[in-house]
Amino acid sequence: MPAVTVDDITTLPRIPDVGPAAVNRRVRSVITAPSGFEGEGFPVRRAFQGADLRDLDPFVHMDQMGEVDYAPGEPKGTSWHPHRGFETVTYIMDGTFEHADTHGGGGVISNGDTQWMTAGSGLLHIERPPESLVASGGLFHGVQLWVNLPASQKAVSPRYQDLRGSESALLATPDGGALIRVIAGDLAGHKGPGSTYTPMAMMHATISPAATL
Repeated sequence: MPAVTVDDITTLPRIPDVGPAAVNRRVRSVITAPSGFEGEGFPVRRAFQGADLRDLDPFVHMDQMGEVDYAPGEPKGTSWHPHRGFETVTYIMDGTFEHADTHGGGGVISNGDTQWMTAGSGLLHIERPPESLVASGGLFHGVQLWVNLPASQKAVSPRYQDLRGSESALLATPDGGALIRVIAGDLAGHKGPGSTYTPMAMMHATISPAATL
């Protein structure tokens, strides 16, 4: 899992310990994500399937894409398809994905990069592996999250944010045992590069054995 990492986590800024005023949150439910296929046939696990939508807002949907080690000729993507009224956030940990949309957005994201597409008033887009990955095969692993837009902003103009992994704020836990990548939002005063309509934070944490977060 390349994503973005460092040789020595202990050199990173550390988030503060949880204070005595912190509130424990009750676990509402535990869901085993069912496996399936998306687009032209790439494997996914549907993290929110079966969850009460009232517990998810503002999130709508989340897929784990892969992890799969493709043979040459196997990598797959999607055909052109529409979205409207929400945002799709695609984070790639391993592999490469290309994006294009009818509003002029697009690019290539790879290990640790994120594409943040605001569908807003509506657009068509396509996501696919580049021809080089189709030819060679290789590891592919990512996450796609759908974020609902506030009612007053569902018809905003579409936009595309190309967030490089190198732009993420890198932090460590107080015990130095976990690496946190801040992609959007704020953690202990450290901001990620992503701009959001909905107040939220998005992070990727790698937790070493016996570490706490």
